[in-house]
Amino acid sequence: MKNPVNWFEIHVADMARAKKFYEGVLGVQLSKLESADMDMWTFPSDQNSYGASGTLVKMPGLAPGGNSTLVYFACADCAMEAARAPQFGGRIEKGKTSIGPHGFFALVIDTEGNRVGLHSMQ
Repeated sequence: MKNPVNWFEIHVADMARAKKFYEGVLGVQLSKLESADMDMWTFPSDQNSYGASGTLVKMPGLAPGGNSTLVYFACADCAMEAARAPQFGGRIEKGKTSIGPHGFFALVIDTEGNRVGLHSMQ
């Protein structure tokens, strides 16, 4: 059985602003992904490990925000990453919340108006 998600894209209007938000909140370095007609920056990943990777993407005709797709990023302690969201131009929508034996989650709104989830086991 395969995991149901193998890639994600978060659509943005201002790539520099969005890139700074995700790099700052998650403490990662995004890498340029070459594309002829899109500005894309990929999250760091290990193709041999559990989970999915994806990109920030700026694409003509696709606007960010107001969507119903929710991507969750794995974190050591989601409260720490959520607390950094306002420092990088976003906001906390829901602070760290227990989901029993499944750990904890928090929701933040990025600089582009997208809602993203943060998940941790502690």
